[in-house]
Amino acid sequence: MNGRDDDALSWSGDDDPTLDAGVPEADPDTAGPVLPDGYVAVGKGSEAVGEAQDSTGSAHADAPSDAGSGAGEVASKTPMGSAELITLGVLGGVYALFAIGWLIGGLRLQGRAQYLVFDVMYQGSLWLAVLAPVLWFVTAFLLTRGSRAWVRFAWLAAGVVLLLPWPFVMIGAVGQ
Repeated sequence: MNGRDDDALSWSGDDDPTLDAGVPEADPDTAGPVLPDGYVAVGKGSEAVGEAQDSTGSAHADAPSDAGSGAGEVASKTPMGSAELITLGVLGGVYALFAIGWLIGGLRLQGRAQYLVFDVMYQGSLWLAVLAPVLWFVTAFLLTRGSRAWVRFAWLAAGVVLLLPWPFVMIGAVGQ
């Protein structure tokens, strides 16, 4: 009998032998089912699923493996936990507020700094100061992707200390 007898529904023509042509047959030497080319078993019980083998008996070369370096290591990295995601969100909000603080504080100082530097120089440095917190957050996040979580948070905490918007802290939004 056909292995499709356990299906919930049957249709006329289900006994056609070409329906099972794309799925490799289970190897009697392996303990579990065999996956077709390009598929990877994940999750509970995935170690019991075998790889499709060619006529020589070796596994296909295009099947991904965890033993090699490169993509296998990236795929095996565990996702971020809830606490880490919340902390990243809070720090991202702090960096966004820092950028707004640099903008407000820099615009408040613009009238006082015009006699010290040219207007073009002041505008360039103002926009660099506004972008600095955003650039620090993105750079620290991207460069520490493969590192441990404490390394990422150490760099982000250093940025919080270093990029404090001093013009906003000293003068404020309203001024004195």
